[in-house]
Amino acid sequence: MRHKTIGIRELKEQLSGHIREVRNGATLVITDRGEPVARLTPVSSGPEDKFQQLIESGLVSWNGERLPTEVQRVPVRGKKTVAEILLEDRE
Repeated sequence: MRHKTIGIRELKEQLSGHIREVRNGATLVITDRGEPVARLTPVSSGPEDKFQQLIESGLVSWNGERLPTEVQRVPVRGKKTVAEILLEDRE
């Protein structure tokens, strides 16, 4: 993902061009007198895009392995279900 820093004045003067850049995947950091005040990023189209943004921002890391599609089931010990035990505990 490309990052670019621009001032508010430049953003106002060339808004259409900058929107085109964002649509093509760029991220713009908007500054006011050299101080970052906003970030303009493409709208994510799904959870994969959001996850990719988190990886690129350094908030999460991923080793590349896919999660198993099958959910592991834990066998229940005893005669009561977890829901029944929880309801009893609430009383």
